[in-house]
Amino acid sequence: MQAERTATAWQKRRRQPERMDDPRLPAPLHRQALRGLARLNRVSGIARVLFRELRQVAREVPDRPLRILDVACGGADVLLACARRAVRAGLRFQFTGCDRSPTALEAASEAAHRHGCSDCRFFCHDILAEELPESYDVVMNTLFLHHLDEEEVVTAVRHMAAAATQRLLIDDLLRSRLGYWLAQLACRALTRSPVVHFDGPVSVQAAFSEQELATLLPKAVPWSWQFCRHWPQRILCVGRPQS
Repeated sequence: MQAERTATAWQKRRRQPERMDDPRLPAPLHRQALRGLARLNRVSGIARVLFRELRQVAREVPDRPLRILDVACGGADVLLACARRAVRAGLRFQFTGCDRSPTALEAASEAAHRHGCSDCRFFCHDILAEELPESYDVVMNTLFLHHLDEEEVVTAVRHMAAAATQRLLIDDLLRSRLGYWLAQLACRALTRSPVVHFDGPVSVQAAFSEQELATLLPKAVPWSWQFCRHWPQRILCVGRPQS
C-alpha cells in the first residue's frame, strides 16, 4: 500500500513558486544561486550532451559559423562550456544568450569576459511574451520547461521553433523519486545557496515525465522529435523541422 501511494505521488506534477522566479529576489542571492546551478550543470555533464548535438548540426552546415541561441540562459554557464568545447574542437560557432533577468544577463556577460568568450553576446528577452527577433541554426535551453504550465510550454516552444532553422534542443529534469533525492543531495553538497536548496527539489516535483513531453512537444510544434534520457535523471528533447 505504501509503495502504491509513493508511485501515485509521482504520477502528477506538483508546481509551486520557485525563489529564482521571483523578480524581487535580491541580486546577491540571485548571483549565488546562478553559481550553484553552474556547479550542478558541470556535474550533470549537460554541456557534453548538448555539444554532441551541436557538432552534428555543424557537419550539416559546414560552410559558415553555426549560429546558436541559448534561451533563458541564466548565468550562461552551459553556453560558455559549449563555446569552450567548440574552440578546442576547432569549430566555428556564434553563441548568443537571452534571458528576461537583468541580473542573470549581467552575470552572463561578466562570465563570458572572464572565460575569454567576449564574442558571445546577450540580450534581454521574455520568450513567453514575444517571438525571437532573428533566426538561428540551433535554439536550445536547459532547466526551463519545468517552470511553466502546459499552455506556457506550448507558447515558448512555438516561439523557439519559429527561430530555429535546424534544431531545437530542450534539456530538463525528469520527475521521479530518484531525481528528487538526487536533487536534495546534490543541491546541498555542491552549493550553499538557500535558493538552490529550495528550488532544486521543487523543480523535480514540477518536472514533466518523458511521456508527457512526448505528447506535449509535438502538440506545440509538429516536428520530428527524439527523446534521450541521461545522467542524472534528465532528458534531452531534440526537435527537427520536417523536410
